[in-house]
Amino acid sequence: MHLCVIIPAHNEEATIERVINTIPIAIPGITQTSVLVLNDGSTDKTAERAEKAGAEIINHSIKQGLAQTFQHGLNESLKRGADIIVNIDGDGQYESREIPKVIKPLTEGWADVVLTNRNVHSLNHMPFGKKYGNIAATFVTRIVSGFNVRDAQSGFRAFTREAALRLNVRGAYTYVQETIIQAEDKKLKIMQTDCTFYKRAGGGSRLISSIWSYAKKAGSMLIRSFVRYKPLKVFLISGLLVSLPGFFFAARYLWYWSNGQQGGHIQSLIAAAILLIVGFQIIMLALLADTVDAERNVNEEILYRLKKMEYHR
Repeated sequence: MHLCVIIPAHNEEATIERVINTIPIAIPGITQTSVLVLNDGSTDKTAERAEKAGAEIINHSIKQGLAQTFQHGLNESLKRGADIIVNIDGDGQYESREIPKVIKPLTEGWADVVLTNRNVHSLNHMPFGKKYGNIAATFVTRIVSGFNVRDAQSGFRAFTREAALRLNVRGAYTYVQETIIQAEDKKLKIMQTDCTFYKRAGGGSRLISSIWSYAKKAGSMLIRSFVRYKPLKVFLISGLLVSLPGFFFAARYLWYWSNGQQGGHIQSLIAAAILLIVGFQIIMLALLADTVDAERNVNEEILYRLKKMEYHR
């Protein structure tokens, strides 16, 4: 069984060697281990240090961002015949020695995807804003995906080959929430395990420059993913929420009309008409969106089969 460890990295010369050197050589169930460093436009000696540590380097001459770097790593791993793919950051905050624990449910066939839980609420070294931003993002991801994820932001995770073939990250900024939403949508079996998370040395994240920018872009991605993967639910609920006040105003007008006040309360009748018409249109949009969703599923199945052919071992 071939394990491929992918490490997205941008200006991580201080830590990348240690991350690579602490990846276990002998792992139960694994006969071959490859390490791919996705050097995302680094301007320091990240590539040289990683190559010195024995990793294979894939260079991006221009910074592509975390999401596309991750997807590139998946594709390159599949191309090399990986059976299991682990993604871990190059900044040394995750413990590479925990890879055997993380991939165990995959090697033993219990899961398709393994997520790690940093237990963010108990991390004293994580800044207040980042800690509660993580907790809020996890809560929203839990609602959008329908999966009871404990730490949606953790980038230390593992995938079987089958899961990697089915994942298609569309976002340009981050992949962590989108892959959970996709995995749940595709009925992949997800398991979670705790992991160690160290304080970052040398300042903030190189791949994510601003927590506010991250929150805005990640939030936008979550909204788009919710609409993309659950359009019937989104538009049907929206249509009903708009229609309910319309029924209330209609009932109010009819009550007054039945009690001999036919000449007044015309505002309720107008409000009811507007809300019911708009609500009906949104419900019709829900049915149209559900049809588009069916087409998306067909297209993704075609893409999955094409990828299986392209990355055939």
